[in-house]
Amino acid sequence: MNHDVNASLPLEAASEQLSAAALLAERYGFVCRPRRDEAHSLWLDAQGLALLCHGPQAPGPLRVDFVAGAAAHRRKFGGGRGQAVVKAIGLKGTQTCRVLDATAGLGGDAFVLASLGCEVQMFERVAVVAALLEDGLLRAAEDPEVGDIVARMQLQYGDALQLLREQPDAAFDVVFLDPMFPEKRGTARARKGMQVFQQLLSGDPDADGLLQEACRVARRRVVVKRPKGAPWLADKAPSGAIGGDSTRFDLYPALPA
Repeated sequence: MNHDVNASLPLEAASEQLSAAALLAERYGFVCRPRRDEAHSLWLDAQGLALLCHGPQAPGPLRVDFVAGAAAHRRKFGGGRGQAVVKAIGLKGTQTCRVLDATAGLGGDAFVLASLGCEVQMFERVAVVAALLEDGLLRAAEDPEVGDIVARMQLQYGDALQLLREQPDAAFDVVFLDPMFPEKRGTARARKGMQVFQQLLSGDPDADGLLQEACRVARRRVVVKRPKGAPWLADKAPSGAIGGDSTRFDLYPALPA
Protein backbone atom coordinates (compact mmCIF):
# COMPACT_ATOMS: atom_id res chain seq x y z
CA MET A 1 0.00 0.00 0.00
CA ASN A 2 1.11 3.56 -0.63
CA HIS A 3 1.33 4.97 2.88
CA ASP A 4 1.09 8.52 1.58
CA VAL A 5 -2.25 7.92 -0.13
CA ASN A 6 -3.65 10.26 2.54
CA ALA A 7 -1.16 13.02 1.75
CA SER A 8 -3.67 14.50 -0.68
CA LEU A 9 -6.29 14.99 2.04
CA PRO A 10 -8.12 18.32 1.73
CA LEU A 11 -6.80 20.93 4.17
CA GLU A 12 -9.00 23.81 5.30
CA ALA A 13 -7.97 26.58 7.68
CA ALA A 14 -9.33 29.47 9.69
CA SER A 15 -8.68 32.81 8.02
CA GLU A 16 -5.80 33.71 10.33
CA GLN A 17 -4.11 30.35 9.59
CA LEU A 18 -4.19 30.43 5.78
CA SER A 19 -0.48 31.15 5.34
CA ALA A 20 0.44 28.44 7.86
CA ALA A 21 -1.84 26.02 6.03
CA ALA A 22 -0.10 26.79 2.73
CA LEU A 23 3.29 25.98 4.26
CA LEU A 24 1.90 22.76 5.76
CA ALA A 25 0.45 21.73 2.41
CA GLU A 26 3.76 22.38 0.67
CA ARG A 27 5.69 20.39 3.27
CA TYR A 28 3.45 17.33 3.35
CA GLY A 29 1.64 17.38 0.02
CA PHE A 30 -1.83 18.20 1.31
CA VAL A 31 -4.28 20.09 -0.89
CA CYS A 32 -5.66 23.42 0.34
CA ARG A 33 -9.28 23.20 -0.74
CA PRO A 34 -12.73 22.65 0.76
CA ARG A 35 -13.76 19.08 1.49
CA ARG A 36 -16.05 17.43 -1.04
CA ASP A 37 -17.18 13.91 -0.28
CA GLU A 38 -13.99 12.65 1.40
CA ALA A 39 -14.41 10.65 4.59
CA HIS A 40 -11.46 12.49 6.17
CA SER A 41 -10.07 16.01 6.00
CA LEU A 42 -7.68 18.31 7.87
CA TRP A 43 -8.51 21.52 9.69
CA LEU A 44 -6.06 24.12 11.01
CA ASP A 45 -7.06 26.80 13.51
CA ALA A 46 -5.72 28.44 16.66
CA GLN A 47 -6.01 25.13 18.52
CA GLY A 48 -3.70 23.45 16.04
CA LEU A 49 -4.02 20.86 13.28
CA ALA A 50 -6.87 18.35 13.47
CA LEU A 51 -7.83 15.31 11.47
CA LEU A 52 -11.59 15.26 10.98
CA CYS A 53 -13.71 12.20 10.27
CA HIS A 54 -17.04 12.64 8.53
CA GLY A 55 -20.11 10.46 8.52
CA PRO A 56 -22.38 8.79 11.07
CA GLN A 57 -20.79 7.89 14.42
CA ALA A 58 -17.52 9.54 13.39
CA PRO A 59 -15.16 10.30 16.29
CA GLY A 60 -14.39 13.90 17.11
CA PRO A 61 -11.36 15.85 15.89
CA LEU A 62 -8.04 14.10 16.38
CA ARG A 63 -5.16 16.32 17.56
CA VAL A 64 -1.85 15.54 19.19
CA ASP A 65 -1.87 17.10 22.65
CA PHE A 66 1.09 16.57 24.96
CA VAL A 67 -0.04 19.26 27.41
CA ALA A 68 -3.49 18.10 28.53
CA GLY A 69 -5.73 15.05 28.31
CA ALA A 70 -4.36 11.51 28.22
CA ALA A 71 -0.72 12.57 27.87
CA ALA A 72 -0.91 14.77 30.98
CA HIS A 73 -2.65 12.03 32.96
CA ARG A 74 -0.07 9.45 31.94
CA ARG A 75 2.79 11.83 32.75
CA LYS A 76 1.45 12.57 36.24
CA PHE A 77 -0.19 9.27 37.20
CA GLY A 78 0.94 6.68 34.66
CA GLY A 79 3.50 4.90 36.80
CA GLY A 80 6.71 6.64 35.78
CA ARG A 81 9.59 4.18 35.52
CA GLY A 82 7.31 1.30 36.47
CA GLN A 83 5.61 1.33 33.06
CA ALA A 84 6.09 -1.68 30.82
CA VAL A 85 7.57 0.37 27.97
CA VAL A 86 10.18 1.82 30.33
CA LYS A 87 11.11 -1.63 31.63
CA ALA A 88 11.36 -2.86 28.05
CA ILE A 89 13.72 -0.05 27.11
CA GLY A 90 15.86 -1.14 30.05
CA LEU A 91 16.03 2.02 32.15
CA LYS A 92 17.22 1.33 35.68
CA GLY A 93 17.42 3.80 38.53
CA THR A 94 17.91 7.27 37.14
CA GLN A 95 19.37 6.07 33.82
CA THR A 96 18.49 7.72 30.53
CA CYS A 97 19.41 6.68 27.01
CA ARG A 98 19.22 7.64 23.35
CA VAL A 99 16.22 6.02 21.69
CA LEU A 100 15.26 5.81 18.04
CA ASP A 101 11.49 5.43 17.66
CA ALA A 102 11.32 4.37 14.02
CA THR A 103 7.51 4.19 13.86
CA ALA A 104 6.54 7.21 15.94
CA GLY A 105 2.81 7.42 15.24
CA LEU A 106 1.28 10.06 17.49
CA GLY A 107 4.32 10.06 19.78
CA GLY A 108 2.76 8.64 22.94
CA ASP A 109 5.54 6.23 23.89
CA ALA A 110 8.24 8.67 22.79
CA PHE A 111 6.75 11.30 25.09
CA VAL A 112 6.82 8.89 28.04
CA LEU A 113 10.50 8.15 27.44
CA ALA A 114 11.37 11.82 26.93
CA SER A 115 9.55 12.70 30.16
CA LEU A 116 12.01 10.40 31.95
CA GLY A 117 15.03 12.15 30.41
CA CYS A 118 15.65 10.09 27.27
CA GLU A 119 16.62 11.73 24.00
CA VAL A 120 14.23 10.37 21.38
CA GLN A 121 14.69 10.57 17.62
CA MET A 122 11.40 9.82 15.85
CA PHE A 123 10.73 8.68 12.30
CA GLU A 124 7.25 8.83 10.77
CA ARG A 125 6.54 8.15 7.11
CA VAL A 126 2.78 8.78 6.89
CA ALA A 127 2.22 12.41 5.97
CA VAL A 128 -0.92 13.08 8.00
CA VAL A 129 0.52 11.37 11.09
CA ALA A 130 3.81 13.26 10.84
CA ALA A 131 1.96 16.56 10.38
CA LEU A 132 -0.25 15.97 13.43
CA LEU A 133 2.77 14.98 15.52
CA GLU A 134 4.82 17.96 14.38
CA ASP A 135 1.94 20.27 15.24
CA GLY A 136 1.61 18.75 18.71
CA LEU A 137 5.33 19.15 19.35
CA LEU A 138 5.32 22.80 18.29
CA ARG A 139 2.40 23.67 20.57
CA ALA A 140 3.86 21.72 23.50
CA ALA A 141 7.21 23.47 23.10
CA GLU A 142 5.55 26.69 24.26
CA ASP A 143 4.18 25.14 27.45
CA PRO A 144 6.23 25.71 30.64
CA GLU A 145 5.44 22.23 32.03
CA VAL A 146 6.27 20.10 29.01
CA GLY A 147 8.48 22.34 26.87
CA ASP A 148 11.66 20.79 28.27
CA ILE A 149 10.28 17.30 27.61
CA VAL A 150 9.43 17.79 23.94
CA ALA A 151 12.79 19.50 23.43
CA ARG A 152 14.19 15.96 23.78
CA MET A 153 11.93 14.71 20.96
CA GLN A 154 13.12 15.20 17.38
CA LEU A 155 10.91 14.28 14.42
CA GLN A 156 12.01 13.31 10.92
CA TYR A 157 9.45 12.71 8.18
CA GLY A 158 10.38 9.92 5.82
CA ASP A 159 10.43 6.18 5.15
CA ALA A 160 11.60 4.33 8.25
CA LEU A 161 13.52 1.62 6.43
CA GLN A 162 15.42 4.09 4.28
CA LEU A 163 16.17 6.31 7.26
CA LEU A 164 17.34 3.30 9.30
CA ARG A 165 19.72 2.32 6.49
CA GLU A 166 21.26 5.78 6.68
CA GLN A 167 22.15 5.41 10.37
CA PRO A 168 25.61 4.26 11.47
CA ASP A 169 26.03 0.97 13.33
CA ALA A 170 25.08 1.20 17.02
CA ALA A 171 23.99 4.82 16.58
CA PHE A 172 21.33 4.60 19.32
CA ASP A 173 21.17 2.75 22.62
CA VAL A 174 17.71 1.35 21.83
CA VAL A 175 15.57 1.16 18.70
CA PHE A 176 11.83 1.06 19.34
CA LEU A 177 9.40 -0.35 16.77
CA ASP A 178 5.61 -0.19 16.98
CA PRO A 179 4.40 -1.05 13.47
CA MET A 180 0.67 -0.87 12.90
CA PHE A 181 -0.97 -4.25 13.26
CA PRO A 182 -4.34 -4.87 11.57
CA GLU A 183 -7.10 -4.89 14.17
CA LYS A 184 -8.88 -8.22 14.48
CA ARG A 185 -12.58 -8.21 13.78
CA GLY A 186 -14.71 -8.44 16.88
CA THR A 187 -12.11 -7.00 19.24
CA ALA A 188 -12.87 -4.20 21.67
CA ARG A 189 -13.28 -0.75 20.16
CA ALA A 190 -9.88 0.84 19.60
CA ARG A 191 -8.76 4.21 20.90
CA LYS A 192 -9.95 7.13 18.82
CA GLY A 193 -6.57 7.70 17.19
CA MET A 194 -6.24 4.02 16.29
CA GLN A 195 -9.78 3.90 14.91
CA VAL A 196 -8.94 6.70 12.52
CA PHE A 197 -5.66 5.13 11.43
CA GLN A 198 -7.37 1.79 10.82
CA GLN A 199 -9.73 3.58 8.46
CA LEU A 200 -6.93 5.42 6.64
CA LEU A 201 -4.31 2.66 6.60
CA SER A 202 -4.22 -1.12 6.48
CA GLY A 203 -1.32 -1.98 8.74
CA ASP A 204 2.39 -1.99 7.87
CA PRO A 205 2.79 -4.93 5.46
CA ASP A 206 6.51 -4.25 5.03
CA ALA A 207 7.24 -3.86 8.75
CA ASP A 208 9.20 -7.14 8.89
CA GLY A 209 12.02 -5.47 6.97
CA LEU A 210 12.65 -3.02 9.79
CA LEU A 211 13.89 -5.55 12.34
CA GLN A 212 17.27 -6.44 10.86
CA GLU A 213 18.25 -2.82 10.29
CA ALA A 214 17.00 -1.91 13.76
CA CYS A 215 19.25 -4.58 15.32
CA ARG A 216 22.22 -3.09 13.46
CA VAL A 217 21.45 0.48 14.53
CA ALA A 218 20.85 -0.43 18.20
CA ARG A 219 23.74 -0.57 20.65
CA ARG A 220 21.87 -2.40 23.43
CA ARG A 221 18.57 -3.81 22.17
CA VAL A 222 15.54 -3.49 19.92
CA VAL A 223 12.08 -3.29 21.47
CA VAL A 224 9.07 -4.28 19.35
CA LYS A 225 5.63 -3.36 20.65
CA ARG A 226 2.96 -5.85 19.62
CA PRO A 227 -0.65 -6.58 20.50
CA LYS A 228 -0.90 -9.48 22.92
CA GLY A 229 -1.27 -12.64 20.85
CA ALA A 230 0.15 -11.11 17.65
CA PRO A 231 2.88 -13.06 15.80
CA TRP A 232 6.51 -12.10 16.18
CA LEU A 233 7.82 -9.46 13.83
CA ALA A 234 9.51 -11.10 10.82
CA ASP A 235 8.61 -14.47 12.42
CA LYS A 236 11.74 -14.07 14.56
CA ALA A 237 11.58 -15.22 18.15
CA PRO A 238 12.68 -12.55 20.63
CA SER A 239 15.22 -13.14 23.36
CA GLY A 240 12.62 -12.09 25.91
CA ALA A 241 9.38 -10.20 26.33
CA ILE A 242 7.65 -7.93 28.81
CA GLY A 243 3.87 -8.29 28.78
CA GLY A 244 0.89 -6.20 29.74
CA ASP A 245 -2.88 -6.64 29.68
CA SER A 246 -3.26 -6.08 25.95
CA THR A 247 0.29 -5.35 24.75
CA ARG A 248 3.66 -7.04 24.92
CA PHE A 249 7.16 -5.75 24.27
CA ASP A 250 9.43 -8.22 22.45
CA LEU A 251 13.14 -7.77 23.10
CA TYR A 252 15.87 -8.45 20.53
CA PRO A 253 19.62 -8.14 21.09
CA ALA A 254 21.68 -5.70 19.08
CA LEU A 255 23.91 -7.21 16.42
CA PRO A 256 27.44 -7.89 17.66
CA ALA A 257 29.83 -5.04 16.89
